[in-house]
Amino acid sequence: MRVKTGTTKRAAHKKVFKLAKGFRMSRHRLYKVAKEAVLHAGDYAFAGRKHRKRDFRQLWIIRLKAALSQQPKPLSYSRFINLLKTKNCQLNRQSLSGLATKYPQVFEKLVDFCHQ
Repeated sequence: MRVKTGTTKRAAHKKVFKLAKGFRMSRHRLYKVAKEAVLHAGDYAFAGRKHRKRDFRQLWIIRLKAALSQQPKPLSYSRFINLLKTKNCQLNRQSLSGLATKYPQVFEKLVDFCHQ
């Protein structure tokens, strides 16, 4: 007696169609096309998670540059980061950017501390 794959196949197709929900045209209706679309979407999502980290780092650096240029004694970003490292300050760019935007007075004191 042979084994039929009807229920297994249907479950696999349902899984793909569920992932393809909201896709346009035949990408959410036809299994072959939907499967291909889901695979590509997964690739883009994986790459997007890497890009998001890159984009946020760029944003934090831009915010730091802007905050440093508004200081009484303007300082370049690279010089500031170097001074932080020599002073053994363990703050990352995200927290520095947060300080610069939310607490400018504290950030100014930090810059003064680095200048000493």
